[in-house]
Amino acid sequence: MRRAGILLFAAVPFVVTAVLYAAGSDPSGSSAGKPLSAAQRAREEAKARAESARAADAEVIADAPPGLAAPAKKELAQRIVASAENSTLDWRAAYGYIEDIGDGQGYTAGIIGFCTGTHDLLALVERYTEAHPGNGLAAYLPALREVDGTDSHKGLGPGFTTAWKAEAKLPAFRKAQDDERDRVYFDPAVRLAKLDGLGTLGQFVYYDAMVFHGPGTGPGSFYGLRERALHEADLPSEGGSEKNYLDIFLDVRRKAMKAKKPTIDTSRIDTAQRQFLYDGNLGLDTPLEWRVYGEPYRIP
Repeated sequence: MRRAGILLFAAVPFVVTAVLYAAGSDPSGSSAGKPLSAAQRAREEAKARAESARAADAEVIADAPPGLAAPAKKELAQRIVASAENSTLDWRAAYGYIEDIGDGQGYTAGIIGFCTGTHDLLALVERYTEAHPGNGLAAYLPALREVDGTDSHKGLGPGFTTAWKAEAKLPAFRKAQDDERDRVYFDPAVRLAKLDGLGTLGQFVYYDAMVFHGPGTGPGSFYGLRERALHEADLPSEGGSEKNYLDIFLDVRRKAMKAKKPTIDTSRIDTAQRQFLYDGNLGLDTPLEWRVYGEPYRIP
């Protein structure tokens, strides 16, 4: 899963996303055969609902506007996330990015911060190799499986990072990164937000939280944070106020970030998403102006 604030382009504080994700469940969200508590069962059910097409939900999804899934809005979402993750609006500049940022998750790489220590990088390379056997990363699959769940570089090192950068020049691997981002993060976040009765801004709030905290079901992962918000506010789909629910969800997120690392910069919430919310911009309509790590951004 995705876990790391990359911040390639500016000398600002690193956002160590991996740490927060590690506080959640395992990357698959599996309970590994242990009895589930009522809270964990609710989180597992929410994850399953977000990741699978259910007949009971089909009408709700069909009746909902495209929202963040509309091409222009989806592009906007990637740019806003990149302002927090990479300190740039040019999210495509990160396809070839790879380094160990010292967060305990091994190498962080690509457009959404796939990590060798959190399974999502391994899943990406496995799926890419199924479609493109003999690619430049395929030879590293045994090593990637060996280090999965650790911060180890055993069997990887300079050869792997060179291979990643070379492969990232190929359209096929760039598409593979896009597809994995959508499969694991974007599509489930947007789908669940629509089922929860959220508009375009709310869908983005879910997506950014999914990226940062990870799509796991532990208390510190996305589904755990959502459950905590539900204890304090009704969903719009249940008659609650959309603005009130999102305000509380952002509060829960911010507290989780600060609890894990008191010095962490939370401006991706404070002077970006919260600003959009308080401006009443539930449609995430342009022009948009916001600040992350003190840096101003504008999309006309």
